[in-house]
Amino acid sequence: MSDTTLSPRSIPDRLESPLASALKSWEMLLALVAVAIFIFNSLATPYFLNPWSLSDATFNFTERGIIALAMAMVIISGEIDLSVAGILALASTAMGAAAQFGVDVPVLIAIGLAVGVLCGAFNGLLVSGLGLPSIVVTIGTMSLFRGISYIVLGDQAYRGYPSGFSFFGQGYVYWVISFEIVLFLVMAAIFYVLLHRTSFGRSVFAIGNNAMAAQFSGIRVRRVKFVLFCLTGLMAGLAAILLTSRLGSTRPSIAFAWELEVVTIVVLGGVSILGGAGSILGVVIAGFVMGLVTFGLGLLNVPGIVMSIFVGLMLITVIAIPIVARRIKSRR
Repeated sequence: MSDTTLSPRSIPDRLESPLASALKSWEMLLALVAVAIFIFNSLATPYFLNPWSLSDATFNFTERGIIALAMAMVIISGEIDLSVAGILALASTAMGAAAQFGVDVPVLIAIGLAVGVLCGAFNGLLVSGLGLPSIVVTIGTMSLFRGISYIVLGDQAYRGYPSGFSFFGQGYVYWVISFEIVLFLVMAAIFYVLLHRTSFGRSVFAIGNNAMAAQFSGIRVRRVKFVLFCLTGLMAGLAAILLTSRLGSTRPSIAFAWELEVVTIVVLGGVSILGGAGSILGVVIAGFVMGLVTFGLGLLNVPGIVMSIFVGLMLITVIAIPIVARRIKSRR
């Protein structure tokens, strides 16, 4: 029985107020931060509250957020995948090469998803099959996948995608509601159910807390990790479809350094970098926070390098907060 479980023999002296209980939730704190950023942006620039501007703000995080949903499960399991941006670049390159031969939109989508799954399966085989450290493997494959894109394209770019292909990254479902944000929310619901409402999700948490104990309890740890890397590759392939459609072209530098931003969204969402804890809801809210921050800075004409510095500082801060909090609590 956990410390927070009430029983007839352990009744607290005073009941905690609902507000105090809510504020202890990381997701609630993130939501309050999102509201504060929204208010600040609306006061800082008059263009922020324009409906089309708010719609454009969603493009700042939806593609990264889709990858972050799968990355969250990988990190909860105690692993990490730093090759997601390289997978995206390779999938986009494969779609661009196919588009030069005039293939239809459904085939392009199939190619993007297939390349993503194959790259994820390659990572999964190296990590779960050979037992190699995921951080080392995915740093290597990050360079491998993007390097292939540079070999194929050099300093050139693929263009000439079919006209219907542009809908996935530029289309709107209704008024200012883009197809990307709808797809992101649908994928978030799917991953929420997968992680929090299925035995597979419980296995992911068990592996992240203690892989050896999970193995002895009958969980097929290697198979679960392999599936997780395949899922991450699949989501990177899906993000490649959206980003390539939105840009209308493919360059080998596409989505450069996105792995840092994806990991930042995941950790900001409350997922423990050490594994074993986290929620999809937190990742979704963190995606909105990142989108509001970067879009607001963009409206204020803040240079991109300053945004990168801000993202890096945010990542360090979010990782440090739980560690510092635990040390303060242990000293008390």
